[in-house]
Order: sequence, then structure tokens, then C-alpha cells
Amino acid sequence: MAINIKQILPISSRIINLFNILLFDYPPKMVALSLKKNLLTLVLVVILAKVLLPGNVKGQNCGCQANECCSQYGYCGTSNDYCGLGCKEGPCTSTTPTPSGGSVADVVTDDFFNGILNQASEDCPGKSFYTRAAFLNALSSFNQFGSGSPDEFKREIVAFFANVAHETRSLCYIEEINGASQDYCDESNAQYPCNLDKKYYGRGPLQQTWNYNYGAAGNSIGFDGLNSPETIATDPVISFKTALWFWMTNVHQVLNQGFGATIRAINGAIECNGGNFGAVQSRIQYYTQYCNQLGVAPGDNLSC
Repeated sequence: MAINIKQILPISSRIINLFNILLFDYPPKMVALSLKKNLLTLVLVVILAKVLLPGNVKGQNCGCQANECCSQYGYCGTSNDYCGLGCKEGPCTSTTPTPSGGSVADVVTDDFFNGILNQASEDCPGKSFYTRAAFLNALSSFNQFGSGSPDEFKREIVAFFANVAHETRSLCYIEEINGASQDYCDESNAQYPCNLDKKYYGRGPLQQTWNYNYGAAGNSIGFDGLNSPETIATDPVISFKTALWFWMTNVHQVLNQGFGATIRAINGAIECNGGNFGAVQSRIQYYTQYCNQLGVAPGDNLSC
């Protein structure tokens, strides 16, 4: 990040004046040399912190407010350092170069999307809920999705839809089966306290669960995730946005480790290391199938 000299001068001049007083207006015996050195170090830290840390910053891992951006390093803010180059989500101002492999819409064609949807039976609730248009609408808020080389670009699309196909049984389910009987309330999470009248079971393309995920996604996307979690099951664009929010916050950064890392990021505690071999194989089967369909090598480290 370029340092703005206009930011430095007002601060540094005041601090330098303070140092002049300490160094020259007081007798040496009153200000020990070690104290002067310590003060000098402190001043330099203050100057650098003021210049290098952008304003309006919040905690790491995002879950930003609707008007804030999630930076490439996982922090929330409103300046160009957050909304510019590398911005993951929110009102980003940077434009991700279109990969040489084409745009996401060129790959997620009607045939590709409907090919997944058509695997679901006709009585599936997702058949009339999930649409390619809703996915592309939601995707416009996440301009880093599908970034990278042509092969990386395709593999991210494939990895996303492979996990979606597994979670929803080929876009059949909108909500978790018997989800209302499950307890996904982490009462220790004070930042996103549960509404005891609501349930935070799996909903949407990646079956969003837990109050802290609903709360953080709601803050970032712009809906009341804690008090209206059912929005994910009634608004198809919000539904895809929550899935993409989770993906960009937790999965996107591990794609270079192989498809197995995406499984670990989504449900590793339950499925990986022999926890649920069948579920892992299901995800891998969808992934390799879609890779073959799009003509891209699946890469290494498929399992977890």
C-alpha cells in the first residue's frame, strides 16, 4: 500500500516536537538514554500504525455489515483497502479480470445447471426454487469467485457445484431433512445470540447451519439471519448468496490444496479422517463427473 505523506506529516511533526522537548529541553540526567530509545520506538510504531492501518476496520473473518467490504485478508471496512483489489464480498469497487477461460456464465450454462437439477425427482421442492438466474444474480456480489488460471477457474466452479449437489441431492432439498429437530444454537456465541423462537438448521445450496453462520451471513449480505433464518429457504437469490458467502469466507482460500480441502472446510469435523467415507466419496464423485463434463483435470488431493 502506498504511504500518503500527508498522513505522516501532521502526526510526525507533533511527535517530533515532543521529542525535541525531551531530548533538548531537559537535562540528560532527567531523561535516561534508554527511555529516549524506548520512546523513539513507540513513536515509530504509532506513526506506522496510523499510516498503514486503514480506517473503519472491524474484526477478522468478515461477516461484515451490508455497507462494508471483506478485504482479501478477511477484515471488514469501507475504504479502498477493503473494497479495492482482492475484495471478497460486499460493495467491492475492484473488477476481477475475466479469466481466459471465460466468464462464469459461459461455463454455468443452462445445460450445465439444468443437468444437475434434472437429476432430482419431479416432486423435489428445489426444482421450482433453485435457478441459474438466481445463482448468477447472487454471484454478482462475489467478484473473486472463479478467479485464477483457466483451469483454476473451472475447478472452483466444479468444486462449488459438486458440494452443492451433495448437500442438496442435486438441488432437490432446500431445507435439511428433519432439521427442525436438530439443535444448531451455540449459546456461547455472544456476537450472534440465538433467537430461541428460531431454528438454525441446514438451508440453501450448502445447507447453512448454526446461529453464528446465519448471523454473519445476514450482516454481510443484508438480511436478518438471526431473526429471519427462513429467508434462506424462501428467497432463491439470498439462498445462493449465503452459499457463496460461506464459500468465499471459508473455502475459496484453500482451493489450491485440492478438492479434499473444500470438504474439510465445509464438513471436515464429521466427514474427514474416516468420519463418513460415503459422504466424502459422494462429493468426489460429483466433482470428477463435473470436471470431465467441463474438460478440466481434477487435480490432486481429492479426499480428506
